[in-house]
Amino acid sequence: MPTIAIISTCIEEWGGSEELWARSIPILQASGMTVTVYKDRINRTHPRWSALAAGGVELQELQTQKWMFLARKALLRMRKRHWYESSELRRQFMRRLRVHRPALVVIAQGINFDGLNFAQDCIAVGAPYVIIAQKAVDFFWPQPNQRPGMVRALTQARKCFFVSRHNRELTEEQFGVRLNNTQLIFNPVDRGSGPVAYPAGTSVYRLACIGRLFVLDKGQDILIRLLARPKWRERPVELTFIGSGVDREGLEGMARMYGLTNIHFAGQRSDMRECWREFHALALPSRSEGLPLVVLEAMAAGRVVITTTAGGSREVLTDGVTGFIGDTGTESFDEALERAWQRRAEWEAIGLAACNDLPNRLPDSPAEAGFAKTLISIVHE
Repeated sequence: MPTIAIISTCIEEWGGSEELWARSIPILQASGMTVTVYKDRINRTHPRWSALAAGGVELQELQTQKWMFLARKALLRMRKRHWYESSELRRQFMRRLRVHRPALVVIAQGINFDGLNFAQDCIAVGAPYVIIAQKAVDFFWPQPNQRPGMVRALTQARKCFFVSRHNRELTEEQFGVRLNNTQLIFNPVDRGSGPVAYPAGTSVYRLACIGRLFVLDKGQDILIRLLARPKWRERPVELTFIGSGVDREGLEGMARMYGLTNIHFAGQRSDMRECWREFHALALPSRSEGLPLVVLEAMAAGRVVITTTAGGSREVLTDGVTGFIGDTGTESFDEALERAWQRRAEWEAIGLAACNDLPNRLPDSPAEAGFAKTLISIVHE
């Protein structure tokens, strides 16, 4: 049976960027393929990883015990751990490619070039590959010495998958090349069975900001800064951050410094669709994105979305009709939030319009089915 190898560059134990390939695996297996997943470290007790193992997926860690010992020595001796990690992980990956000879390699990236070194390894051993880019960042470009190899990796891929047109166009700009092997894909979205009941009463408007607490990408500090301004202090607004991340302590400290008692930190929530019964709107002041799943999920729940032009949000929202969009940054997001506030009596109707428009923005078939079908067709070419 042909084997599809998937290598994930996600730095977290499990991230939203991994849902697409993970949910496509049963379809690949049903077509007669075996699947092996590579990652630097795998927490096999995590429910998503344990489910993959139970489903017959072979899990391979690239970060061996010997490597961990040598990496610690290198860190102490040379202070160049990042370089050492990259080199050793690639050696491990290439060695296993040569042994297992997969029919296709799927390089699942967090951004648009953090896995292109692995693509160059595929070229070196003659393994066909595809690339997934879950995000592209306007202010984060490849290093000059890395560009030639990365351009080769992009142009020789059997397919380069992007989650938004913005990410594809920015990638072409960053590398100065038109890519003729691209395909837009969508991550799996829980659309449920229609909109979630709107919260009763509007004496207080409750905003949810959902996502990893990482201000460089998600911009949660912008919301705290805005709510500290006099006009927002005087308004009946509550904000809840839902999610975890390295910047939680800093954001909590910022809210305390401003004396904001209407900001809450709820941590992770397991059922966000049910959670929408508590909130009137999604506020997402992102600085960089792919196509945020939380935007699509809020639309599916019938909630108004207030966000930025980062990534692909403006590809699924119509400003002033199905949501409110501002440019990235404090002042522009304040303007978008203000426009939304002035039309708060229409939030329920705008959310319903977004829910009704969502089928026009996303394919009818589940995202993972279309993705898996493309992989299968490449293998059988």
